[in-house]
Amino acid sequence: MITRRTLITALAAAPAVGALGTVLSATTAHAADLYASNTALYADPALVEGVDYGRRLRRHLVDDQETGSAALPVRTTVIAPHGGGIEGGTSELCLAVAGYPPAGPGAAAPAGPVHDFWMFEGLRASGNSALHVTSTHCDDITVRAMCAGSLNVLSLHGCTTAQAGLENGAAAVLVGGLNGTLRQYLMEEFAAAGIRAVTATGDEEIAGVSPENICNRSLLGAGAQLELTTELRAAMFAPGKNTRTDRAANTLPLFWAFTAAVRTALQRLEATQPIR
Repeated sequence: MITRRTLITALAAAPAVGALGTVLSATTAHAADLYASNTALYADPALVEGVDYGRRLRRHLVDDQETGSAALPVRTTVIAPHGGGIEGGTSELCLAVAGYPPAGPGAAAPAGPVHDFWMFEGLRASGNSALHVTSTHCDDITVRAMCAGSLNVLSLHGCTTAQAGLENGAAAVLVGGLNGTLRQYLMEEFAAAGIRAVTATGDEEIAGVSPENICNRSLLGAGAQLELTTELRAAMFAPGKNTRTDRAANTLPLFWAFTAAVRTALQRLEATQPIR
């Protein structure tokens, strides 16, 4: 009998090799975080929500009042645990992948379904890296509840080429997490879009293979984590506009090609998941 525990153990032990990507052993991604968890960060009296950091989310109503039927689970939640000024560009991608316009209401939204989303953002003019909490220590009660009620979780992150173990100047996305099917679909869609993608392994921060990683805290115990290099994220926004306040209104075609690739991969995955 295959249980959730044995499935997770098998996935974690297997080499993370994508159908169209290479295996990449990453170097250590971050030095020790200043805060051991989101809870510890929120408890710091020196920090003010809305000034130092912020949280944004959208949860869609699940309403099933049919007698004798089980309530439908949320299919997919998109998250950016290090948004705003921490890992630039991930907030905007989180909104777009979830089906919402990064520039706000009234702007053009991606065609297709919408998904639940959550993000934690650094709002400071500088020094936002101090607000980084590694994904295995992400214990925000709202995002944990959202992930636990979703079949799929897609987590967006930013990294440097050194952290990724890539050559200087590489514009690439590293695909990790325990959901092998979603990883495969993402690799295929990135290849079709002409976006360089590699399958990450090695350091947990990059590979996302720990069951404790927030991307894997789904109903199925598996999700996907995307780590975009600084160069790839910079190429998604107009020159001189790659700032927290300007990015949303200054996206380039690469941003939308990346968004479309991820959304297509999610739609392919959802099509394989009957929930009745």
